[in-house]
Amino acid sequence: MGVAEGATPVEDALRSLQAMPFAELPFATVDHHRQLREGFPEVVLGEHKPTHQVVAILEELAKGGGNVLVTRVDQAKGEAVAAAVPGASHEPDARAVVLRQKPFADRGRGQVVVVCAGTSDLPVAREATLTAELMDNRVELVVDVGVAGIHRLMHRYDTLRSASVIVVVAGMEGALASVVGGMVSRPIVAVPTSIGYGASFGGLAPLLGMLNACAAGVTVVNIDNGFGAGYAAALINRREPA
Repeated sequence: MGVAEGATPVEDALRSLQAMPFAELPFATVDHHRQLREGFPEVVLGEHKPTHQVVAILEELAKGGGNVLVTRVDQAKGEAVAAAVPGASHEPDARAVVLRQKPFADRGRGQVVVVCAGTSDLPVAREATLTAELMDNRVELVVDVGVAGIHRLMHRYDTLRSASVIVVVAGMEGALASVVGGMVSRPIVAVPTSIGYGASFGGLAPLLGMLNACAAGVTVVNIDNGFGAGYAAALINRREPA
């Protein structure tokens, strides 16, 4: 369309087409077509990748002009990647790097609420919050309202009722997902975390607890998968397909 309207030179259009649907780097095949298919660019898993690879992949994805998310980076890697890519920022609470190239445009039917059982679960909850926000959703984070002090959760009942979809992040026995699911008529995306004492088995106990939730409407993602929960919540909340 840009070529037809005279706004895009033919040479520029050809270069763009050469990068579709993917670009091949020596260590990665970067999917540029995902933005068109799913409405959000490919997300980079930063864990176990050396810094130079993360930087190269981020720079390649940036050519698409959209927002880009790198997950699971430690402090040193996050700071190095953010320093190497113009416009990128390190989000240490979410263990992420973000490149924001597009202004926020609310695409949701309502608000996503992320509920975090304990302060130790915050990195996973922040990852979910950041993911949903980058996918153009209004998000509110409710912190430290686990079942050990259930009155703290009841105090936020109006916030839960106002949500379009709720992400519940909890470790230990994972009971919070079932409690929230029994309080409101909203889709619940539950995230078990690896936070807990010995018999939590690195998140296996809350995972099984959430999978066996007695409340209807609770679906469960993998252990510590805040990104997956934020992404799923964004898709549920989306007003219309991409």
